[in-house]
Amino acid sequence: MARRSTSTRARRNRTRRLHLAALQLALVGVLVLALPYVMPQSILTAPFKDFALVGGLAILISIVLWVFVSRGAKSEAANTVFANTAISPSNDAKVEGARRTRPTSTATTRMKTSNDLRSTTDETPERPQVWSKEVFAQIEWRRFEAVVETLFAQAGFATKSQSHGADGGVDVWLYAKAKPDDAVGIVQCKHWLSKPVGVDKIRELRGVMAVHNLKRGQFASTAGFTKDAAAFAIANGVNLLGADELLALIGRRSADQQQAVLDIALDGDYWKPTCASCGVKMKERSARESGTAFWGCSNFPKCRQTIRMRSS
Repeated sequence: MARRSTSTRARRNRTRRLHLAALQLALVGVLVLALPYVMPQSILTAPFKDFALVGGLAILISIVLWVFVSRGAKSEAANTVFANTAISPSNDAKVEGARRTRPTSTATTRMKTSNDLRSTTDETPERPQVWSKEVFAQIEWRRFEAVVETLFAQAGFATKSQSHGADGGVDVWLYAKAKPDDAVGIVQCKHWLSKPVGVDKIRELRGVMAVHNLKRGQFASTAGFTKDAAAFAIANGVNLLGADELLALIGRRSADQQQAVLDIALDGDYWKPTCASCGVKMKERSARESGTAFWGCSNFPKCRQTIRMRSS
């Protein structure tokens, strides 16, 4: 804390010095411009008439310096706030390993990233050529949801989803194509890589099913489910889709369909997480004090969502 306070004071002192220099330069420019007009004509003031351009240039430079220093100080202060944000897992996140830095209602906006730390660096990883669990490990949460939605669309359902924001506990809505306005089922997805989904999450999905008077619910997770979660799901009409079940579904598709799902999984910067609040790709950041790498929303400081970053 002492180092942080000292560093902040040093930055403020540097900013003050540069602002003072800009003011002094502006004052010199004004004097050069005004001197011939405020003093009697003499051999001393006559040369200053020829320096009018120099005076104007000095004032212009001082204005540019002032604006540049002010913007730099504001940007540095914002980055300090962002970089020093604590990065810790959320116990009640839709996808653990992510953290909201501004509290929001878990009933309306929930994080969607993995409970493992996301892959580090902006370098493109080696692109998988065939389906395997490694694909699930490489892609981010939004690509995973798109894969699950595509599988249901290939199975004959009309689907609807949203890329970010409050989802009301539903990632994908399922409709019969003959009745596109009446939902017949819902899907919840969790792109977790190690911790299995517990019974509490299945209960939450069952509650959403009850609210919408639906008898069909699907829960997809890359990390599987606990025994209690599996038992509750069987008793309450929730179909569980772990990584093995998803790969089995993909394996029953035609070669063209399998490739289509793989292309959706690996679309764009598929390894970079998407901000669950803004729907934009996040940027790699590092904490100023600890140097810990993490993903931060591209819309910072308007959005302060962060996601921890795992090693490659």
